[in-house]
Amino acid sequence: MFVVLLKFSDNKARAGQLMDGHKAWIQRGLDDGIFLLVGSLQPNRGGGILAYNTTLFDLENRVNDDPFVAEKVVTAEILEIAPTKVDTRLEFLLG
Repeated sequence: MFVVLLKFSDNKARAGQLMDGHKAWIQRGLDDGIFLLVGSLQPNRGGGILAYNTTLFDLENRVNDDPFVAEKVVTAEILEIAPTKVDTRLEFLLG
């Protein structure tokens, strides 16, 4: 599983112009079953995504397709986590 941190960068002011494309990119990730959780980094620092059911290579390509990343509205950092223990509600992550 992966944590994707999308932190605001040099072109933060362009976020409004690219928001529709960014939201469509998020929806594709949810529809494809890759994104489990999407939210905002507080306070107003960017966004975060919990992703699984993908490879690091494929996730890197997906993240690079985000208009916010492509246009340097955010910088992306991907952290890979190898779960070993989970709450019973998250057991699917161990499979």
